[in-house]
Amino acid sequence: MRIAGVEIPENEKSRIALTRFYGIGRSNVVELAKKAHINLDTRVKDFSREDIANLTKALESFIIEGDLKREIKENIDRLKAIRAYRGLRHLLGLPVRGQRTKSNARTRKGKRKTVGSLTKEAWAKLEAQKTGASSEATATAATPPSAGQAGVPKAQ
Repeated sequence: MRIAGVEIPENEKSRIALTRFYGIGRSNVVELAKKAHINLDTRVKDFSREDIANLTKALESFIIEGDLKREIKENIDRLKAIRAYRGLRHLLGLPVRGQRTKSNARTRKGKRKTVGSLTKEAWAKLEAQKTGASSEATATAATPPSAGQAGVPKAQ
């Protein structure tokens, strides 16, 4: 069954089925049912046309789906624009609500990036790139140093 643009499974009880709306959780379902005058233990397939009409009318008093998503996005963009701490954490892709980042926080930070030691294959690849680059560097370094910099190696 489709109500307000959201597909609702017909064989679920309304207490669970109505949580399919983005922005309607278990506590809001009770409030929604009171406004729509529907029983939470009835299954969605047993709703009458009147129940569906009441439910659609009651849903208009809640901010749900696209409107709620847009409001959340605007709030985050506002925090980024004023360069608030929370906005900067969003920009950097780090936890926003004060969680520790020394360990954990993998969901926000992504896959670990190894810093320090390299594998043998990576080390060999890096050395191969250096030797290719150093042969080019030796050709440019063959020019004699200027008088003011005698004995100072050329920076690479």
